[in-house]
Amino acid sequence: MEEPVDTATAILASAAVLLREHTFDDISYRALADEVGISERTVYRQYPTRAHLLAALSNWIEQTHFPLPPFVTVADFRAAVHERFHAFDASPAYAYVGARASAISPTLDAEPAYITRAIEAMLDVAAPTLNRRDRRRVAASLRYFSSAMFWARLRTGFDLDADEICDAFDRAVGTVLARLLDATWAKP
Repeated sequence: MEEPVDTATAILASAAVLLREHTFDDISYRALADEVGISERTVYRQYPTRAHLLAALSNWIEQTHFPLPPFVTVADFRAAVHERFHAFDASPAYAYVGARASAISPTLDAEPAYITRAIEAMLDVAAPTLNRRDRRRVAASLRYFSSAMFWARLRTGFDLDADEICDAFDRAVGTVLARLLDATWAKP
């Protein structure tokens, strides 16, 4: 017996399937409705605008295809991001949706993303004496350099592959962290 799926999730799953053959802009609400077996109006009820659909699809893809491995240390964080960038290379259409949603979607939640909170928690442990302002600045930098947007910019702008993007990420993170005073870091 199949597990029941809610309509919103079915729409997102169908959109993800259609992304294998079409760009996001080429996926119509009619095509989604036909794929799921519902009316076009039902799709509009779930996602009133394309921005709502883009944001929801990005979040769904993030959770189902690009879950971030847990990390506690900076080394764990780097390894998790490397794994993530290789996953982006394996499914670039999905990664581009995430990059686009974070760049233009006005409907994304104001609540910080899981990765933002995880980076801040990592910094709380790794650099306990870092003041709040600098911790937020460092977290924002690390968040950007670990994002689908960063990956997409390097992939399309410089034609880099995942390994090369990981190298650029490591250099960027190294530069950000090198600016912190030695006294900031927790001693083992």
